Amino acid sequence: MSEPATRRKGLPQQIKMRHSHHFVDELTSRSETPVGKFVALAEIEPDPAQPRSAMGNLDDLVASIRDKGILEPLLVRRHRFEGAGKRDKTHLIIAGERRYHAALAAGLFEVPVIELDVSDQEALEIALIENLQRKDLTPFEEAEGYRVLGDRHGYTHEQIADAVGKSRVVITESLNLLQMPARVRDAVQALGVSSKSVLLEILKARSEEEMIQLLERVSSLGMSRDDLRRRSRQPGGRRKPYVFTFKSPDKSYRLNLSFRRSTVDRHDLITALQEILQQLVAEQEQN
Repeated sequence: MSEPATRRKGLPQQIKMRHSHHFVDELTSRSETPVGKFVALAEIEPDPAQPRSAMGNLDDLVASIRDKGILEPLLVRRHRFEGAGKRDKTHLIIAGERRYHAALAAGLFEVPVIELDVSDQEALEIALIENLQRKDLTPFEEAEGYRVLGDRHGYTHEQIADAVGKSRVVITESLNLLQMPARVRDAVQALGVSSKSVLLEILKARSEEEMIQLLERVSSLGMSRDDLRRRSRQPGGRRKPYVFTFKSPDKSYRLNLSFRRSTVDRHDLITALQEILQQLVAEQEQN
């Protein structure tokens, strides 16, 4: 006997269920009939490799599910068991763990899912990208997600941009935030500064102390990115950007690399040069 209709609120059974994210659409297009279905919660479990560790407050999501059901299906894959014997958990979550936990709290028996036949690496990539498309990410969480995509999959900034549907400039700017010292990041959190454009301007300051002073001014005076830029143009507001110059031993070429900040350490310099080399190699491989 089928479960009561109230168990399946939110998604009519007669239509195909498609995830809205373009990356998942690309994967589901591998099958001619990427059809959604309902799976009992007792048969689903979170993937231990899931990159998201904190679920956040689920109260609003639980209330929404109780009222309207799950409006967006979970992405799952078949559990690949090693060894003989039947297991109760037949599906692993790729994306939608918050919906899974909220559905449990709401007392649902089953949830709508889209089952994908993907590798471990593809599953991790989907989970990372889905996590990056959340609206409640802090600038640093967003930047860290891009870094993980690059490190685990060897993606260039251009490839990360293609995967998450954003411009390469957005990716590069976000990754630049990871250069912010830990003490300054703590001040960002404590003062509640959440604007990425403001943080990028603050990153141009010449020292940790100046960064923290600017954060305090932003928090107390409500300064915007434009306010910070106008301040930096004032006499004595900021020193000139740092420029790295390298001359080849045989004087056949000269390299000038200009940074937005006035002080750059050796690690930042090496990172910038590695990014340039990685981009040049990627462009050469595409040609």
